[in-house]
Amino acid sequence: MQMLEALARDAQALARGEIVPTAPEAEVARQMQICNACRYCEGFCAVFPAMTRRLEFGKADIHFLANLCHNCGACLHACQYAPPHAFAVNVPQAMAQVRGQTYADYAWPPALGALYQRQGLVLSLALSAGLALFLVLAVAWGGAGVGALWNTAPGADFYSLFPHNVLVGLFAPVFLFATLALGLGVRRFWRAVTPATSGAPLSAPAAAEATDAVLRLKYLDGGHGEGCHDADDAYTLSRRRFHHLTFYGFALCFAATSVATLYHYLLGWTAPYDLPSLPKLLGGTGGVMLALGTAGLWRLNLRRHPLHGDAAQKPMDRGFIALLFLTATSGLALWLARGTPALALLLCLHLGAVMALFATLPYGKFAHGVFRTAALLRHAVEKRQPHPIGLGSD
Repeated sequence: MQMLEALARDAQALARGEIVPTAPEAEVARQMQICNACRYCEGFCAVFPAMTRRLEFGKADIHFLANLCHNCGACLHACQYAPPHAFAVNVPQAMAQVRGQTYADYAWPPALGALYQRQGLVLSLALSAGLALFLVLAVAWGGAGVGALWNTAPGADFYSLFPHNVLVGLFAPVFLFATLALGLGVRRFWRAVTPATSGAPLSAPAAAEATDAVLRLKYLDGGHGEGCHDADDAYTLSRRRFHHLTFYGFALCFAATSVATLYHYLLGWTAPYDLPSLPKLLGGTGGVMLALGTAGLWRLNLRRHPLHGDAAQKPMDRGFIALLFLTATSGLALWLARGTPALALLLCLHLGAVMALFATLPYGKFAHGVFRTAALLRHAVEKRQPHPIGLGSD
């Protein structure tokens, strides 16, 4: 009977031209109504203060709150209404399911949004292996046959195997498309949630607060500084630390590539670079940090409490972690292999991993950082506006 009534309501809403929430969105709205009456977790993270500013939860509100959630699990382990209670309140899981939906909903081009559901570990590694094989064949056919793969001449560098312009031609289109797709996707998200978050423009103080929250991963401390939860009720800062290693390791590797690009085009200094050059210092440090961070995140992902997050997104999560780890470790191995017969094969493996990483970037787990940053910016703007009358205060 209840299902028939729900279907009838949805049919009436469609007839009126209203947007019917999906099942995950409706579940978040239900749980937020319960949490809004309880408010025990109000100090845990940005989700709950933002929740208290609302009496109803439309699609834009739900998308905004879902991307504010860091899936730390603190509210689940503190909740008196969590499963097996009849209310079955599990905010991290409900938010994760909607969060995955938002990545697909706001993807650009829209037709490629379905790739979020198909991004798995096997697909990511297969793409990396396929691209590496393509590069191996290119070396074999463009050089002195298959023997060129292990008979690298002493002192040979990367450009003796792949000319600089060839590498630029391979990677520039992939990088530019990934940047464009992510930028337009988050732009669509920003436009959708702005009216639901006061509509006020971004200010310098709000931007500074959100930047601080992003760079420190403020909301992975459980709201009290002791950390959040992973496999059980124990507090831990492991997720925060491994995320920091991964994020800053990736940033240092990207900085190394950027500095090397400036060296090449502005100063005429061509790769490879040796210590103590800035690209080598940044890349080596970033590679080690990225390898350690992703190894830690992989271990935590395997041990995660089954009530945390969305199980359907685990293949996407692990695929992204694996590509980051492969990129870092193959890059470090390539550094050590300079001047050895292994140079060509390792270079192909590393370039294949990097290309696969950036090709899947707009439609994989990387999107969560971009969307969450946008949500934190809107939260920092909204909290500076007058609190709705009758809903308490921040």
